Formats: sequence, structure tokens, C-alpha cells
Amino acid sequence: MSEQEPPASASTDGSTRILELSVPEMDCPSCAGKVTNSVERLDGIEGLEARVAAGTLIVEYDPDVVSDADVRDRVEAAGYVVESSETELALSVPEMDCPSCATKVENALEDVPGVSDVETQPAAGRVTATVSGGASDTETAISAIESAGYEATPLDGGGDRFRDPNEVWTSRRAGTTAIGAVLVVTGLALRFLFPTVDPALFTLAGRSFAVSHVLFVVAAAIAGAPIVRNGYYSARNRSLDIDFLMTVGILASVATHHPFEGATLAVLFSVAELLERFSMDRARDSLRELIDLSPETATVLRDDGTEETVPAETVEAGDVVVVRPGEKIPADGVVREGESAVNQAPITGESVPVDKTPGEEVFAGTITESGYLEVEVTSDAADSTISRIVRLVESAERERTDREQFVERFADVYTPIVVALAILVAAGPPLVVGASWNTWFLRGLTLLVIACPCAFVISTPVSVVSGITSAARNGVLIKGGRYLEAAGESDVLAIDKTGTLTTGDLSVTDVVALEGVDEETVLRRASALERRSEHPIGEAIVAHAADRGIGGDVAVDDFEALTGRGVSGDVDGVTHYVGKPDLFDGLGLDLEHAHVTTDGGRLLESANQQCDEGDCLNVLEDAVEKLEREGKTAVLVGTDDRLLGVVGVADAVRPDASWAVSRLQAQGVRVVMLTGDNEGTARAIAQAVGIDEYHAELLPEEKLEEIRRLEDERGDVVMVGDGINDAPALATATVGVAMGAAGTDTALETADVALMGDDLTRLPYLYRLARKANGVIRQNIWSSLAVKAVLAAGAPFGIVTVVHAVVVGDMGMSLGVTGNAMRLSNVEPETPDGGGD
Repeated sequence: MSEQEPPASASTDGSTRILELSVPEMDCPSCAGKVTNSVERLDGIEGLEARVAAGTLIVEYDPDVVSDADVRDRVEAAGYVVESSETELALSVPEMDCPSCATKVENALEDVPGVSDVETQPAAGRVTATVSGGASDTETAISAIESAGYEATPLDGGGDRFRDPNEVWTSRRAGTTAIGAVLVVTGLALRFLFPTVDPALFTLAGRSFAVSHVLFVVAAAIAGAPIVRNGYYSARNRSLDIDFLMTVGILASVATHHPFEGATLAVLFSVAELLERFSMDRARDSLRELIDLSPETATVLRDDGTEETVPAETVEAGDVVVVRPGEKIPADGVVREGESAVNQAPITGESVPVDKTPGEEVFAGTITESGYLEVEVTSDAADSTISRIVRLVESAERERTDREQFVERFADVYTPIVVALAILVAAGPPLVVGASWNTWFLRGLTLLVIACPCAFVISTPVSVVSGITSAARNGVLIKGGRYLEAAGESDVLAIDKTGTLTTGDLSVTDVVALEGVDEETVLRRASALERRSEHPIGEAIVAHAADRGIGGDVAVDDFEALTGRGVSGDVDGVTHYVGKPDLFDGLGLDLEHAHVTTDGGRLLESANQQCDEGDCLNVLEDAVEKLEREGKTAVLVGTDDRLLGVVGVADAVRPDASWAVSRLQAQGVRVVMLTGDNEGTARAIAQAVGIDEYHAELLPEEKLEEIRRLEDERGDVVMVGDGINDAPALATATVGVAMGAAGTDTALETADVALMGDDLTRLPYLYRLARKANGVIRQNIWSSLAVKAVLAAGAPFGIVTVVHAVVVGDMGMSLGVTGNAMRLSNVEPETPDGGGD
């Protein structure tokens, strides 16, 4: 087969197809013989060509007799694996900006050989499909879309992603509309203002045609040509949409000697289309802003010390890029050299720049405020955090909300009913009672215009896209419209403690020295043993000792990790223990009467108790229980025969946790804390942040059961966690929200909503945005329905004309729902200092 022949699954003459299979293990003539012999056994095979060098098999076959799957099965029966040659094709179709447009595109691609899994996203002007035959099938898909009346450009082929909104007014459609409008206005002036200069030009079939009449016909032809063209494609693709209905209306008006109505319909509808396209392009600006976050070029530092400016998309993992003050970081990576404050607002929504030093992670699209950075790239441009965000936001429209599904089902019933009613109104009275054909034709024409529910159908998707892109700009990634809708319907928020309400970083808060030792001794002995441990509590003790310049020079022998209780080891020849109180209970130590010889007694709620030997401290009651009441973990340090001290370790509460909880509660959200930590710590943290309901000492499966219980009680539940440890609960909740997802592949891919930074202020923002989005969607749906109902009711009585139907019912409502949806882009996060809307 030559290069000009059809590719995989392409049809040659309507009855024969060509299938190209990749069989990489078919790498010798003997292999090729086995494969061809196996395939030849099938009926309907008309030609075979095995290309050993390329590892491909070209099969010409009759699709009425044999299928692609049969051919693949025979290749595999010969002992060879067929590799999939399918690729995802992404196309920009900027003029596909409404559901009816999307339907035409889907119908056009439906029967194209080699093209499957078509997804249309009218709010993004994007089409994705699976193609099985490489470049030729891509060209076939583009041709099919063009046959439906739309221009298509591969998104990876250098085409513009979005159209500038202002380009609408310089387009050819704008020009023809303007000409049509001028002709209509001129015709009206001649007919009503200067009737003496509007004589009959000619007479045809006993009917006189004046200059104005001809001007109206020409106006209908010029302004209506694009409409009729689209209507033709609608008819070809069996789509009962607005283009088809307007085409019928324009042609019928002119044919029945109503050129003014036809011309008016063509001009007004074209103006409506231009305004709708302008509004949709404005709505798409939010997506453009996300895409534009990534810089176009990057400065790469080569091994010989030279710098080279290259396109940002060519930067690969392992490269080192140079970023100077004020420049955007071109790729995800780790700082290798230099220091700078970095504005991470585009990714995490943080309003304050974050200081970055060697070893710290940075993200593509963020901006260096000051200082010079050398960044070692950790992922290719296509896999950067910002690239994943853009892909996820674009694909979010594929998730249909419950309201959107209702609207689509309603529209499928509404349109044919109103079209049938329009025909009945136009023909019924004249045929039944001999009424005026002229009058009732115009009323039927008005109903025909009202029949298309464009504004009604776009009311939900344009609102969803506006809300999701607004959230993404503020560091909240919502994976689909149904999650935005569900969050707005929920009034229960279940939230994890560690790493969510708290920072997740343990630190030492208290050191109590006992029995003739000082704090330095307690820390030195404890850090010496814990240095051998990998437990987070041990790491916190070691870090605190290091900060105070203690430890590091103490030798430990016979170290042992005591699972679930602590650690032990010999220090200066004496066995020491660091661990939980029950570890020392087992040693037989008296934890109720430990002598206090330092200021460690500050833990006491009242003066030190007195005992025979002097000042003493009840370790269990006055130290351990008090620490736990404060949300801290008590770690005891001692030997076989005495206690040396108590160390308090805590996970610090996030600074904005209390504010975020109070704002959520002010919005009517019931906040419930779920944690695996002990009862005392859970109680202390809950009190600190203002949460009334909490459940402690929960295993992962018990958290899941709590989510189910809350759903049974209150319906939709939003669960917030760290995205990994809380995976079962996050997956079970109606909406799972992952904290601090920036740069975390797992959280980005699995969570329904991802807070890109560790910023709890985004939780009240999420609820406020989601509820406002639901309100906007309801407003759009019911206002569209109400306007259509009023217009439809008035049309048969002559109260509503074609002008009203186009200007109010189509253009006005489409602009109205789009403008209303754009209000969501103005919703900004509130902050504890009073910022936000």
C-alpha cells in the first residue's frame, strides 16, 4: 500500500476497508508467514501485506463479512501481540459554542472510520476523540467537522487555542450582517419615509415588486447565507437545532412573499449569534488565563556554563533552568542554587510570596519576586502541575451535573413539541376556519423561532465553566460540575485533624525535668535514643535538641525499638527508656510521686503538691493528663529505677483554622472532625478551632463508617483530608477535598476537589462559590423557561412577533445567562484580615 492509500480502518469504496495493525514482534519473513496464514483463514479478507521492517500488517477486508476485532484475534491466535495504535486527538473548534453546535459535530464524527469516543466541550470550544490510524485519520476527522460547517485546528499543531473576543466584530459574518442591516434599514426608509421613490421595479406572476421588496430579499440572502449554510449542515446531520429552524423560517418567509420578516429574522439572528460568540469568547478568557500562566520560553543552563533560550515546551526533566527576578518559572522543579521570594498565587492561591531556598520545590507558572534561581527540572512541560491543572479544568465540563442532564432531557422534548405547535398555528386556522394565511404564517414563524432552547441549554455549562475556572485561579481545583453542584448542596463538612486542621509537623512544646536533673539532660538523653528512631515524635525531639545545640555527641549501645511503646538503649552504661507512660508502668516506677527540682513544675495547674521527700509531681495527673488536655503527646524519659523528665510534643494548629471553621459555621455548615488521635488531643484541637462535634481514635475504615452515617443523616457530605491517608473516607464522601495538592500527583488525580495550597481559607470560599454557582444555574434555568413560556403563550395571539422572539427569547436570554454566569468569576476568597468579596 502506498503512502497515498487509506490508513487504518479507512474505507476505500464504501464496501472495503483498510486496517493497519502494529505487530512489533513480527520481525522476520517466517513470522510474517504465520501471521498472514492465520488471517487468510477469515472470510472477507481481500488483501494482505506484511511489512516486516516496520512491524505492521496491512489488511484489506469487507466490513460486512469480517470485523476489525476478528482480524486482531487471528493475529493473536498466531502468537503475536497487536499493539494499540490509537491516539487521542484534541481539536480547537472555536465556533462550536452551543449544545446544538456540539450535536452537529458529534453526528458528523459518528460514522467516520477510525474515529471513536468523541467528546465535545462547547464552553471550551474543544473536541477530543480517539483515532486509530495516525495523521490520515486526523485529517479525516477534521474534514468531517468542516463538513458540518465548523473550522477545526489540532491543538498540538500550532493552532490558536482560543479566539480573541474582539475578532468577532471583524469577521466575515459581522460584515455580511452589517450589509444586511443597512439594506433592511434602507428598505424600511424607502417604504415608509420616501414611498414616492419606492416604485415597482417589475411584475412577476401578477405581483409587483418594489425597490424595498428587492432590498429585503437581498438582505435576507446576504445576512441569511451563513444561517442557511449551517441549516443545511444541520439537516444533513439530522439535528433539529436553531440553525435549521432559522433556515426554514428565512426561506419560508421569502418564498411566501414576506421578505421583510425574512430579512429581519436573518439580520437579528446574525446579530444574536455575533453577540453570543463574543460573550462565549469572553467566558473562555478564564481558560486562556490559565494557559497563559506558563511562559513561552525558558533559559536553560548548559553543562559548559552557557545559557540558551528555548521554547518552554521543549524543557525536559533533568535540565537546569535559570530564572531571574520578575520572570515566570518555566517548569516544575527543585531549587539548586539561589534564593528568592516566589509568588505562588497562580498555583496555590497564596496571596503572600513564599521564600524559596536550595532543595525546595517550585512550580511552573509561578513568578520570582526577587533574587536569582537555578532550578533543576523534575518533570516535562506537559506533565507540570499547571499543565495538569489546565487539562483537568478543560475536562471538567465532561462531568454532567444533575441539572444539566435534566435540561438536556427537557430540551429533547420541548423543541419538537413547539415546532409541531408552530406548524399547527401556521396552518391550522387557515385550513379549519379560513383565517388569513398571512397573519397565521407570521405567528407560526414566531413560534418556530421560540422553539430552540439555546439559552436554556447553555445556562448550566457556561455557569459550571465560569465557576470552575474562577476556582482554579484561586487555588481550588474542582474536577467536574457535579462536584461543584454537590458542594453547594452540602451542609456537612467532615475534616481530618493531622495535616489538615494542624500543620502535620510535630514540635516540642514542653520539657519537665525531674529528680535532680535539668532540661538539657532530659533532652540530651531523649534525643540520643530517638536519633536511632524513625518515628515522627522522635524526629521532633531530635530537631528540638539540635535547635538548642544539645546532643549529637552521646553514644548509645544496645538500641531497641519497642513497637507501639517507645525505644530503649544504654547511655553511659545505663539503660534508658523514652516512650509512653505505659512503658514505665511496666518497669514498676511510681508515676504518682516524682520529685521536682527545677522549674518544670510550671505544668501544674496549682502549687506543687507536698510529699515527705519535698516538692513532688504526680506525673500521670499533673503532667500527662494536662498535656493531653492541651492537645499534646506526653513522652516520658527515664531509667529502670527513676524518671528523668517529661517531654510534651504537639502538632501545631494552622493559624487560619479557627477563622475558617467559624466562617463555615456562619454559612450554616456543620463541621465534624474525624481523627485517629487520642480523645484528649482530639478534644483539645476541637476546642482550639471551635468545633463542637468530633470523633477520635478512628481507624481508616471507621472514618469511612462515620462518613456513611453523616450521609444517612444529612445527605451530601464534603470530606477534607490529606489526599492519601484519608483515601477511603475521601472516596466515600460525596465530595472528597485534598489539602496541599500542588505537585502531588496522587491528590490531583484522585480527589474530587484539590486545594493547591495548605490554606484552610479556601474551604469557606469553596462553599460560597458552589452555593452561588447553584443559585446562578437555578436563575438561568428558570428565567429561560419563564421567558420562553411567556413568548410561546403570546405568539398565537399576535402579541409576540418575530422581533420579540429573536431579540428577547434568543439573543437577550443567551446574553443574559452568559452574563449572569460570568458573575462567578468575581467571587474571591475571604481572608482573616478582611480581604475578599
